[in-house]
Amino acid sequence: HVQLVESGGASVQAGGSLRLSCEDSENRSSRNYMGWFRQVPGKDREPVASIDRAQDTAYADSVKDRFHISREYGTDDVYLQMNSLRPEDTGLYYCSAGLHPGYSGEWCLHGPYDVWGQGTQVTVS
Repeated sequence: HVQLVESGGASVQAGGSLRLSCEDSENRSSRNYMGWFRQVPGKDREPVASIDRAQDTAYADSVKDRFHISREYGTDDVYLQMNSLRPEDTGLYYCSAGLHPGYSGEWCLHGPYDVWGQGTQVTVS
């Protein structure tokens, strides 16, 4: 079955907020770190935020102090709270899981990542 499923994407006005959710069917067993990425047509997929098993987080400079990633220990679901949204935040947002050992903190932001969801669209106007 599908291991990662994103939800929560929507169309919002600039300055608004959204909370993205990522349901992880594998729980915590193989997820050394989790991340959110976004992509727009014609551009490379870019990292947005990451969180490791110790719940230490890292963020892209463009979203720092506006976005917050969290990981629910009870359900192992991962969330991305997005505040003060800007048009440049528009994109298809992916949840991803990294299985490699030896990564923590800011090292997780760029991966490598191994398991991906199908994405949820965020449009900010």
